[in-house]
Amino acid sequence: MFEITKIGTFAWHQQSSQMQKILPTFKSIALTAVSALFLVFLLQKVGVWGEVSSAGQSVVMSTGALDIQPESSKDEPAKKDFDFNFAIKTTAGARINFDQFKGKVVFLNLWATWCGPCKAEMPGIQHLYEKMDTSKVVFVMLSIDKEGAQAKINDYVRKNKFTFPVFMPSGYLSEQLQVPSIPTTFVINREGKIEMKKVGTANYDTEKFRQYLTDLAQQ
Repeated sequence: MFEITKIGTFAWHQQSSQMQKILPTFKSIALTAVSALFLVFLLQKVGVWGEVSSAGQSVVMSTGALDIQPESSKDEPAKKDFDFNFAIKTTAGARINFDQFKGKVVFLNLWATWCGPCKAEMPGIQHLYEKMDTSKVVFVMLSIDKEGAQAKINDYVRKNKFTFPVFMPSGYLSEQLQVPSIPTTFVINREGKIEMKKVGTANYDTEKFRQYLTDLAQQ
């Protein structure tokens, strides 16, 4: 009986000792997590979180880790029809029915000025836009900033010297564009099918992706 009690006491002391060693590590992890959350909250409050997030994504993008990998149409299941039944507008207010883009390849990107990951991929999209035949591949940079933010959008585009066409929703957007997060990018083929949908930041300015769009435009 004494031996059992002795062994049990020894085991309890051993577990207690291990817990005392582990506890500071848990406290350190918890403190780090709380500090990180507070920092994010603070950056959001002062309005610079988008810039910090964008800078971080840009660093990752420079490594090539975010280069887009266009899907192979040969391996894809049946493509879904894109719903063209909605309208967009320029930041000057000119309304455009989206169905006017039928018959062309469409590069459609949903973004916002407050979205850091969106900002990170913008320079690459600008370079892609400059290199493509835009009479065959239509670029629609669709900002989902709140109505009334036209001046803010124009200012952001002007400061960054972007020349791709920028639009806003004109009324409701189709269900396909009610995406849970941005940036989200669609590539729509000439037959009105969704060739590709990419959620999250990507580098689209690659030779492989440019050839992918060119091939779609020639089909």
